Amino acid sequence: MKYLCLAYYNPEKFAAMAPADKQALVSQCPAKDAELKKTGHLVVSASLEGPQAAFALRPRGGKPQVTDGPYAEAKEMVGGFFIIEAADKDEAVRVASLHPAATLGESVGWGIEVHPIGFFEMTPSK
Repeated sequence: MKYLCLAYYNPEKFAAMAPADKQALVSQCPAKDAELKKTGHLVVSASLEGPQAAFALRPRGGKPQVTDGPYAEAKEMVGGFFIIEAADKDEAVRVASLHPAATLGESVGWGIEVHPIGFFEMTPSK
């Protein structure tokens, strides 16, 4: 089964960090990411631009209306996502726990939300 893992953070807390503290935190990520890749369970991984670059589509009068900013207002924002392959919830927890957001960045609200995927299809790139 595949699982969508949403990596969250608090943009205000992250922005308030001293540059040296940010560097110290994010410099730990490549090794953690490499651990996750080595499991063979990683299907795809990506980081997202900040909330200022996001936009939302909502139906209005039967047509999509575009608005700037994320869909929902929240203290935490999705900063990245990854999809893993795991046999069950326990394995999904073990694999997702290798992502940096599961063990680092507690002070800036890092965390992971894991969703089982009911339907998954890869579309070829253009």
